[in-house]
Amino acid sequence: MKIKLEYVWLDGYKPEPNLRSKVRITDKEINGVEDVPEWGFDGSSTKQAEGYSSDCYLKPVRIYTTHNSVTNDTIYVLCEVMDSRGDAHETNDRAKLGDEDSGFWVGFEQEYFIRVGHKKEIIGFHTGGMIDPQGTYYCGVGGHIFGRDITEQHLDMCLAYGIGIEGTNAEVALGQWEYQVFAKGKIKAADDLWMSRYFLYKIAERHQYSIELHPKQEARL
Repeated sequence: MKIKLEYVWLDGYKPEPNLRSKVRITDKEINGVEDVPEWGFDGSSTKQAEGYSSDCYLKPVRIYTTHNSVTNDTIYVLCEVMDSRGDAHETNDRAKLGDEDSGFWVGFEQEYFIRVGHKKEIIGFHTGGMIDPQGTYYCGVGGHIFGRDITEQHLDMCLAYGIGIEGTNAEVALGQWEYQVFAKGKIKAADDLWMSRYFLYKIAERHQYSIELHPKQEARL
């Protein structure tokens, strides 16, 4: 049976990295992260290597699966970036976290805006109509709320893939949403947060939307 592995990693952009991904097809049985092979990529295209020596490598560190043998869903593979010598790349901040501590509980509140297209108007502002004053959007419901389809699909995907998402709600501004992620262990929490962002980006992409993670935005009225 063919299995789709989607490798996900962080690039070398500053001040905050971007998520990258590539897909590999295998007929190997995957029971754990140790069964996922390492893979290479062109680091000169991600600000992680020079063009004359561009080989970087993806070290699988965590897998996300629905364990659904009927639909054969994609297995998402979160990776650390290694350099051509096999050492942790200088942009590999995950490797700097040390040992895991499952007794350390971590929760994140991730706020974000949904934009129509790439870096265009915040959803809701794109209609050209009258905009309600701020205050009616927080945890709101009704025709003045935009983007719920994105947030609900994201919630369902996170739950299906075992991410500890605790909830979601509309935030105080039009087109702004929030979700909460919880995990036991600093590394697990960070991994789940990055993968939850990746899922959010992919879902938005399908709808020709983009996601802005900054908690505050200026909208053009």
